[in-house]
Amino acid sequence: MTELELLGPRASGQALGSAILKATAEDFQVDEVLDIPLSGNGEHLWLWVEKRDLNTEEAARRLARAAGVPLRSISYAGLKDRQALTRQWFSLHLPGKADPDFGAAENETLSILKRTRHSRKLQRGAHSANGFTLRLTGLVADQAALDARLELLRCQGVPNYFGTQRFGHAGGNVHDARDWASRQALPEQRNVRSRLLSSARSYLFNQVLAARVADGSWQTAQVGDLLAFTDSRSFFPAGEAECSDPRLAILDLHPTGPLWGEGAPGTGGATGELEQGIGEQHASLCQWLARAGLNQERRILRLPIGGLTWHYPEPDILQLEFVLPAGCFATVVVRELVDLVAAGQTDSPCVF
Repeated sequence: MTELELLGPRASGQALGSAILKATAEDFQVDEVLDIPLSGNGEHLWLWVEKRDLNTEEAARRLARAAGVPLRSISYAGLKDRQALTRQWFSLHLPGKADPDFGAAENETLSILKRTRHSRKLQRGAHSANGFTLRLTGLVADQAALDARLELLRCQGVPNYFGTQRFGHAGGNVHDARDWASRQALPEQRNVRSRLLSSARSYLFNQVLAARVADGSWQTAQVGDLLAFTDSRSFFPAGEAECSDPRLAILDLHPTGPLWGEGAPGTGGATGELEQGIGEQHASLCQWLARAGLNQERRILRLPIGGLTWHYPEPDILQLEFVLPAGCFATVVVRELVDLVAAGQTDSPCVF
């Protein structure tokens, strides 16, 4: 499957040029933002970990081995990219135990920057945001055009697509999900089941968002929409008054799209018709998600970019710094600027 099939159209116009992302791990840096005051006491040891070219799950396994505890004793808020330099929190449940020696876990790919105790474990999704520092190298684009596009993105945000990394190589996760859905069966392995269900939900959400980008309604509240604030998982229906809420203009309140599960999405009007139509096009996937016991949830269609700044360390390098809500993808911001090419190439856009 192509990138366009997995995501949808750009909202800001054609790509302004090309660049390389992740030529080195340092070109893609992520810092987890966690707004939880840690007490310094308790049976959970929290670790602030820096990882380079290492995914979150492997880091957790390494910490568990070094601490001599089962993997289920390790918790983390979210998954971070492997091909990157990332800093995130982990917690270990160590009731009645002293802090372990993590020397066996640390090397050039993993280092523990800070450690402290707390009374509770780290929950999935507990982080509020992620801070990004991205370096686009091998840049071939007009700086004035890029500056104008970045100013536009700062004002209007970008479509909140799930990035291509959610779907596996060439959309392989979606193909596998469709295969299981055609039999209305679920993989026995928990991690495989979770990955495919998540990919299917993300794909369907992207289909709805793509349709609203295409018709220009992704930024506009319509009667029948379900609206949500940037940092809230709750939502409420939009009537005529809600469609004129000034918080829509300042990127605090947004229309939402469906994360499919049991029941109907709950929207009305043109939005309800659109979502019903896409559900009918992908009926087996929707039924499969419902049978898996997932609830109907919502995700904001528009992604505000917090604290966006940029500069050019060299004529062919663009450095971006910004903050995104948890669960959102930095690559969809880059996608509104340039096509990405593999290191050593000058064409053939690729997916990261």
